[in-house]
Amino acid sequence: MATASRRRLPALLSRRNGASAEPAIRGSARLGRRTKDLVKRLSPGDVAVIDHVNIDRIAAEELIATGVRAVVNASPSTDGRYPNAGPLLLARAGIALIDAEGDDPFELLGEGDELTISGGTVRAGQRIALRGRLLDAAELERRFDHQRERVDEALAEFAENTVAHVRHEADLLTGSVEFPPTRTSFRDRHVLIVVRGEHHRRDLKALRAYIRDVRPIVIAVDGGAEGCLEAGLKPDVILGDMDSAGDAALRCGAELIVHAYPDGRAPGRERLAELGLEYTRWFPPPGPARTWRC
Repeated sequence: MATASRRRLPALLSRRNGASAEPAIRGSARLGRRTKDLVKRLSPGDVAVIDHVNIDRIAAEELIATGVRAVVNASPSTDGRYPNAGPLLLARAGIALIDAEGDDPFELLGEGDELTISGGTVRAGQRIALRGRLLDAAELERRFDHQRERVDEALAEFAENTVAHVRHEADLLTGSVEFPPTRTSFRDRHVLIVVRGEHHRRDLKALRAYIRDVRPIVIAVDGGAEGCLEAGLKPDVILGDMDSAGDAALRCGAELIVHAYPDGRAPGRERLAELGLEYTRWFPPPGPARTWRC
């Protein structure tokens, strides 16, 4: 008994002195403020440095799939406004999640820095780069349960936001918006719109019989194109900023419609031009609706 007590003594003293009982995590820093872009270049063992308020389930699942060992977030991973399961999924997967408090990790860390993480302390080489807060699974479970109890407040805020959008986009609802001309004919056809979501793979699997029998026009919104290809479907139209669809999806032969803004910006246009693909650029409201075929 005396021997066992002596063995436990260093660990107890370590906890009392505030040191982490968990082994240090080491990995190369990979920086990207947009999680959906960063996951494309993450490798197993990396430390993802992101700027993502309220990490959603999809982002968490994509981070987990890359095999990263830790995530350092410049923004609150959960701010309490509504139940978001992303942080809890990361913690349950054994991925350390550190919220940087006060410091901007994008200013303190560099791409490829060799990081050592112990508790909420992040070292780059031998220097302490920043101190944040390590979010553990037990804490995140408590916060998630509390957020679910207050979900009525989040729903009320969502309803108010929806009403504001309805007022702002009345032209869209009344049918007075000019939509882009398409080579795809929609007359007398069913339309299936595929977006990347929490259960899109399961939903597409459940719709297999409907898709086979009815043969609807399949419109994929950005990353939804990847979901279509995974399910063995070729989308007829891909619509969006084109930042979440892979090159193979964009080259699958679908009609491409790039979302543009009233000031003329169309983030996906340059990418499609580099790939040598034809596309239609659409300016939705507010502002005049205009289309160009490029």
